[in-house]
Amino acid sequence: MTKNWTAALCVGISCLLAPEARADESGVSFWLPGLYGSFAAVPAQPGWSFATVYIHPSVSAGANQAFPRGGGGQVDLGIKGRGNLLAFGPTYTFEQPLWNGQFAVSLLGVAGRSHACVDATLTGPLGGSVSGERCDSRTAFGDLLPQATLKWNDGVDNYLAYITGDILVGAYDSDRLANLGIGHGAIDGGVGYTYLDVSTGREFSIVGGLTYNFENPDTDYQNGVDAHIDWGASQFLNEHLYVGVAGYAYQQITGDSGAGASLGDFKSRVFGVGPQIGYNFDVNDKTSGFLNLKGYYEFCAKNRPEGWNVWLSLAFAPRAPKKVE
Repeated sequence: MTKNWTAALCVGISCLLAPEARADESGVSFWLPGLYGSFAAVPAQPGWSFATVYIHPSVSAGANQAFPRGGGGQVDLGIKGRGNLLAFGPTYTFEQPLWNGQFAVSLLGVAGRSHACVDATLTGPLGGSVSGERCDSRTAFGDLLPQATLKWNDGVDNYLAYITGDILVGAYDSDRLANLGIGHGAIDGGVGYTYLDVSTGREFSIVGGLTYNFENPDTDYQNGVDAHIDWGASQFLNEHLYVGVAGYAYQQITGDSGAGASLGDFKSRVFGVGPQIGYNFDVNDKTSGFLNLKGYYEFCAKNRPEGWNVWLSLAFAPRAPKKVE
């Protein structure tokens, strides 16, 4: 293995950003846990890359669990949800260093189908009550997700700083259960580290961040500050194929607020872990391709549905120049 082809591989993996973003008031967060993973902090080859990610989440919470949606005290009891989502977009990595690091920007769009059901819906002081199961499905585009990153390399040690947010253009209706837009602004930033020894093919990455959520003007609901950690570890079996494990931890650290926060601070958490496998290949003399499959099983959820999700990622990036012997 060489450092050049490993760096080319990392741009294909680290630019795979595909959140199905919703608000904490419906029991999930703007930040999709598991977004980052292996090779997250390793610098890449300069130039344009393009990523496409398919995500299939499937989650549920029992009928004894309540989830607020703002809007006059409305509460959903028990939630089941699944999605077939596609995130796609370009990343540009600059050749000129910034603060001795490698600067990159990306813009991703989200599209797909979301399906949600509640076992019972209770409407607060502004309306009557509805019992039984209610379901909703929606096929649409989600919000746009810009991101900027800085990466530094020092031998086997690699470091990352990032900032991302939300451009509110996606399909959102506060009266519907299924949405692909989030209905409010959010800013998320954090740092990360990757250990990568190309001589042994061993790798470990960890990325932590915080999300600040602005108030949803349609529901008068403001989510609290969210903390999250994504991690991944892998071992190359040969120059092209690697296997490993990935996981995440998510914890809301401040309570929800606003007139629509009918359940008080409503702090949520969830953990996830699962296997991953990846493969890199040459498309032509100038382009490399990267394929990654990973899945997460969720546990220890609080005030949040839990279940499992599968990610299938395909990315194309500039191929690293071959070393002259």
